[in-house]
Amino acid sequence: MSKKDEGAKSRRDFLKLAATSAPLAAVAVATTGGAVEAAEPDLASDVMQDTAHTRAYYDSTRF
Repeated sequence: MSKKDEGAKSRRDFLKLAATSAPLAAVAVATTGGAVEAAEPDLASDVMQDTAHTRAYYDSTRF
């Protein structure tokens, strides 16, 4: 008599789900279109804003 390992079944189900959902997520990211352009800075605001300068800084810090 052999006993089924329920943990192994759940691992297999997870890997099946991951294998099918990863390509779908990649297609969804690729088809969303281009990036949204940076907004004009609001000089009256004290919070950090999404401008061309901040995007250039973030791009330069990526590895």
